[in-house]
Amino acid sequence: MSLDLKEMTEADVANELMRLARQIAHHDKLYHAEDSPEITDPEYDALVRRNRELEEAFPHLIRDDSPSKKVGHQIAASPLSKVTHEVRMMSLDNGFNREEVEDWVARVRRYLNLGESDPVAITAEDKIDGLSCSLRYEKGRLVRAATRGDGQVGEDVTPNARHISDIPQELPVGVPDIFEVRGEVYMSRADFAALNAAQEEAGGKLFANPRNAAAGSFRQKDASVTAKRPLKFWAYGWGAASELPCDTQSEMMRMIESWGFPLSPFLTRTETVDTMIAHYEKIGGQRPDLGYEIDGVVYKVDRLDYQQRLGFVAKAPRWALAHKFPAERAETTLEAIDTQVGRTGKLTPVGRLAPVLVGGVTVTNVTLHNRDEIERLGVRPGDRVMIQRAGDVIPQVVENLTREMDREAFDFPNVCPECQSEAVAEEGEVDVRCTGGLICPAQRTQRLEHFVSRKALDIDGFGSKTIAQFFDKGWLESPADIFRLKERREEILALEGWQDRSVDNLLEAVENRRAPDAARLLFGLGIRHVGEVTARDLLKYVHQLPTLRTIAERARAGDEDAAGELTAIDGIGPSVIGALGDFFHEPHNVEVWEDLLSQVAPPRYEVETVESRVAGKTIVFTGKLETMSRDEAKAQAERLGAKAAGSVSAKTDLLVAGPGAGSKLKKAQDLGIETMDEAGWAAIVAEAEG
Repeated sequence: MSLDLKEMTEADVANELMRLARQIAHHDKLYHAEDSPEITDPEYDALVRRNRELEEAFPHLIRDDSPSKKVGHQIAASPLSKVTHEVRMMSLDNGFNREEVEDWVARVRRYLNLGESDPVAITAEDKIDGLSCSLRYEKGRLVRAATRGDGQVGEDVTPNARHISDIPQELPVGVPDIFEVRGEVYMSRADFAALNAAQEEAGGKLFANPRNAAAGSFRQKDASVTAKRPLKFWAYGWGAASELPCDTQSEMMRMIESWGFPLSPFLTRTETVDTMIAHYEKIGGQRPDLGYEIDGVVYKVDRLDYQQRLGFVAKAPRWALAHKFPAERAETTLEAIDTQVGRTGKLTPVGRLAPVLVGGVTVTNVTLHNRDEIERLGVRPGDRVMIQRAGDVIPQVVENLTREMDREAFDFPNVCPECQSEAVAEEGEVDVRCTGGLICPAQRTQRLEHFVSRKALDIDGFGSKTIAQFFDKGWLESPADIFRLKERREEILALEGWQDRSVDNLLEAVENRRAPDAARLLFGLGIRHVGEVTARDLLKYVHQLPTLRTIAERARAGDEDAAGELTAIDGIGPSVIGALGDFFHEPHNVEVWEDLLSQVAPPRYEVETVESRVAGKTIVFTGKLETMSRDEAKAQAERLGAKAAGSVSAKTDLLVAGPGAGSKLKKAQDLGIETMDEAGWAAIVAEAEG
């Protein structure tokens, strides 16, 4: 269950945005590049919606790899040739209720500076669930067909498009010299059912839904495969055009229809929110009986001059909105509750269901989120439950229909099901986590990846594939095993893809970390709440890792002096002290710790500082730094006796802004905080070190 925004710290938000970026990128790749999605459209929409909610509340935490900046997915691995779109193929922003549609119309009015009485005509049509395609015509002849790809670069599917009867090969005389018709390639429900029946009889691959079948059939290197599949096309717009014969969206679409392209049978023109919603409800009512899959209604500002003025945001036009249909529900039996362990140690209960069809998809698993959610719902194996296909990564329970029945309550585990370590919830938190850390199989490979990452030990040559490969061989089970790999040189060399040079480079990189920076080593262990800055703050005080362990163990045992020593460190609070105590309380973690320190010898941690006018101050670096990396800037600040922070607050003393600085710079200016550019910072550094 997602935390309420009011309960979240900036660290919580940053972590969730990181997880969402990875999840959405993963699902984008499956959907756009591999045609094999793992989740439904409503579940995907819920992820995107949550990401947008967090970014709107914390704009200074928007990531460079934010899903809000991307369209589709790169198609680098495709066997098809690449095509660069002359006009980018954009995505659409989503709305989920009347209020959001009203907000969109109001934003359009404000942007265009229109009065309440000024009409704003809107087109509305059903949003078919297919594969976007752009058809380029020159002198009336089809010369190229391309998929959307990442919006900028798609795949050349021209031979395939020639086998779809809905796509004209030539247009009537008098069309613009260059015109790109854009639309959806799709498969009807009846054709999908027939195709899967034929595939099953032949022992071939079955498709999950009509959209997957259409995409898999269209994105074929061998166009003869496409020719055998019953694909259809309908147009929804256009891209590059040497001229536009009409002044409105509706007129242009009717002209495209006159050229021989099918359009949505529901395409209409409206002028009020009431008529937009009425049309949406009409389409929704007929949705179950349509011969094709749809997932919402698309609204577009009708006047083309208005569209041009409204323009685009990062990946979507301001003049269009997809009004999605709500999630669907169904009733079934909760047969069992299993507990899964995530890479951060979080124990997540997952309900196993009697299979039930919800919105055309068979659902067998449902997230129960955490211990508190189980208690809130009062669910137990055997209960009848109402399932909804939206609101989280996998379907969720919205109601327990047999709560009042006399049945034994579910006993949430207090030990990790993977490694039998103690499982606890920190004070004030709802999530129960395994304390096994580095010895827990569910967490181990991700922890090892973190350990060798750039901000931790920074060992070149260790990608996720290498770690997984060595882990599967039984060669890597803990960080200390990394430093024993030299004993396995010949075994590594025998693996496919490894050569003398690559093996020697890897082993040399490992040996170069025998005396690692103690703060990086501590950060690399992935102890909860001990991030990069916290690790440095701790080591600046204790200097040696064994000393840190001693103080943490004393603090956990109730030694107030030890706890006081740690809380006296700026930025260290009860959550960090508790996490350190829990880590060293677990015998498995102590074994890993001692084993690691038998392989490496971190020198005493000392930060050499010089006198400077920023000593004792808190500094924030923002924007694109051109003369130094962010890590270099933070190191400079530390050397000058200052503290580098990630966000602007009333405690910030100075903000250094590079090109592209946005919300952080504005907030600093609003708070009256001193700001300067990189040149100003460089002068401070030169003054202190000169």
